Amino acid sequence: MTGLSHAWDALLAHPFDRSPHRETLLAAEAADAQETVYPPRADWFAAFRLTPPEQVRVVILGQDPYHEPGQAMGLAFSVRPGVRLPPSLRNIYRELEADLGCPAPPTGDLTAWAAQGVLLLNTVLTVAAGRANSHRQLGWQAFTREVLAAVAALPQPVVFVLWGAPAQKTYEEAVGSGRRRTGDGRDGFPAPLGRAENGPPRLVLTAPHPSPLSAYRGFFGSRPFSRINSFLRDNGAQALRWGTETL
Repeated sequence: MTGLSHAWDALLAHPFDRSPHRETLLAAEAADAQETVYPPRADWFAAFRLTPPEQVRVVILGQDPYHEPGQAMGLAFSVRPGVRLPPSLRNIYRELEADLGCPAPPTGDLTAWAAQGVLLLNTVLTVAAGRANSHRQLGWQAFTREVLAAVAALPQPVVFVLWGAPAQKTYEEAVGSGRRRTGDGRDGFPAPLGRAENGPPRLVLTAPHPSPLSAYRGFFGSRPFSRINSFLRDNGAQALRWGTETL
């Protein structure tokens, strides 16, 4: 049993029953048997458990899980309550407060976002303790690309949030450049163009990564949260509660 929910397993045509995803899962499980791997095995597919496909309204694409003890919980950028905010999440909260004028969530646990339809997806789903991006060779990226392509084909309005060049490249590999996109003009993406042709509304937001190394190059001031909510409202969907704001 992989831990992938029934709805996602069906949507993705049973990915771990076939190559190359079966081999990726086996390699990750072998690594988990030999050394400490984050997040815990029960949380490898937490993002899918908390956000079923019919509820997806936003995809935020991260890189790989946090690699220090007690941090990773299977949701991109999220940490468990009581864990000190990692630098990237601290910057996300800073932009959230500047964008919406409301306090950020009281902890780094983004489960409330996932429950509202935010798929917090890492490109690589596992990592060895203390070694960032150490499982990038296991093949998780092929699975992530299939997820992105499947989400892009869903019938509801969806926003893709791509912070940093790796996330943007992964999206391009998964969805391709033929779909009309709405970006901010940074990192090689075009200026706003509108919705996908002959399909449901889509918004693609790009900006530099929120890490301390790049946040000042355009992440701060990109206002992703208000732009997402405006898009959702404009397309008949409910806005998201990102912090402690009153909608």
